[in-house]
Amino acid sequence: MEALHKPSQFHIVMVPSPGIGHLIPLLQFAKRLVSLPGLSVTVAIPSDAPPTKPQKALFTNLPSTIQPLFLPLVSFHDLPKHTKIETIIALSVTRSLPFLRHLFQSLIGKTHLAALIVDHFSTDAFDVAIEFNVPRYLFFPPSAMSLSFAFQLPSLDQIVAGEFREHPELIPIPGCIPIHGKDLLEPAQDREDDAYKLLLHNCKRYRLADAVFVNSFPELEPEAMKALLVEEAGKPPVYPVGPLVRNDCSENGKRAECLKWLDEQPNGSVLFVSFGSGGTLSSAQTNELALGLEMSEQRFLWVVRKPNDEAANATFFGDEKEKENEAWRFLPEGFMERTKNRGMVVSSWAPQVEVLRHESTGGFLSHCGWNSTLEGVVNGVPLIAWPLYAEQRMNAHMVTEDIKVGLRPKKKEGSGIVEKEEIAEVVKSLMEGEEGKRIREKMKNLKNAAERGAGEDGYSSKAVCEMGMKWKKTMMISSSQEGYELEEHQDLQ
Repeated sequence: MEALHKPSQFHIVMVPSPGIGHLIPLLQFAKRLVSLPGLSVTVAIPSDAPPTKPQKALFTNLPSTIQPLFLPLVSFHDLPKHTKIETIIALSVTRSLPFLRHLFQSLIGKTHLAALIVDHFSTDAFDVAIEFNVPRYLFFPPSAMSLSFAFQLPSLDQIVAGEFREHPELIPIPGCIPIHGKDLLEPAQDREDDAYKLLLHNCKRYRLADAVFVNSFPELEPEAMKALLVEEAGKPPVYPVGPLVRNDCSENGKRAECLKWLDEQPNGSVLFVSFGSGGTLSSAQTNELALGLEMSEQRFLWVVRKPNDEAANATFFGDEKEKENEAWRFLPEGFMERTKNRGMVVSSWAPQVEVLRHESTGGFLSHCGWNSTLEGVVNGVPLIAWPLYAEQRMNAHMVTEDIKVGLRPKKKEGSGIVEKEEIAEVVKSLMEGEEGKRIREKMKNLKNAAERGAGEDGYSSKAVCEMGMKWKKTMMISSSQEGYELEEHQDLQ
């Protein structure tokens, strides 16, 4: 009997959790995947609100083999008013499972559904993959250190009594320098909260994955990667696929004014200050940062947001840019005039990728979100670590205490404020001190390592090709069993 023919296209469904910082690296990974012949991707995006302008912008100029699908909105009207953002993120995925199931039903029969890839908040989606007998994978956007902690958390939950933040001993993480409990990621700071319970739930389910892709590379986190690559019963294999960072340009193709300003500054002389897409400072801290930058007498480019005295992640789901006077009116009186010859202040947004690439940029004061940290590394820009929320304290710990490519200003006990004198001292040290020179040299080496890793013969490309071969083999076996003839893609052989 003549074999039936099925479409030769391999298809992957990717499910990011809400938040532009989660979507950016996943889309970069999708681009790597569709470089394989005959492979296409649907990015199924759960949310409780319509897509924001920044989200929509991410999908412009993507290959035609990557298709976004904004799932029907879910509702959180039943949740308490002060539900933590991590809980909302995780439940966005869980409550979208019926829509994901419908997507799978529509794809089965139309294409070779090779895999489901979800991020670290989205493991409940594994249930749909299991139902349809589709291989399932975890894409882990944060660091290898964070992944090592995630695999360790179920054991720590059993061993450590009370709150991690009050634990008298350092918390061990395989392949990493031990860390104070108070520096663990935000959801781990309150073990009674639903955010912690959902974190633990997801971490336990990481072992259901057929493999894990982590957005890091061995030269950046050698010991953490070594620990993750050790084979262990019940733990899926781990593939380093980083650094996955943006390479986009300014909005609408227009060159931002701040880049023109950078053109006029000496090489390596400017400190870029930005707290990412979701970070905000309090009014008091904004004031101290301004005065500290002024005291440092260094050139700076500062992305300023309207302060928020309640939450450091107040703009996590933000959309609209603020009017200039909304943020600037909170700066100290006379600050703009006094610093106009060596500083530039922009409201809400700057083209971070291009700023960090610019030859005038010599330092990066960052919230240490992993995307921003990697963008600093791939451009060889030394860091000042100023963590605000999520796993950023862990990233700051790793950057300053482990790989030592950044400095971290200290908060004043009691107030929790980083005072202007401390800010000025750290900025001076990074920009013109001996320690800054040492960090800058190490960053250059990491930049070169990142370029090698992202090249055609790098570990990221090898991991993608290896998975492509595996998916092809699996689909050929499956098609053979179903009586179909699968057209081979020679380039994958």
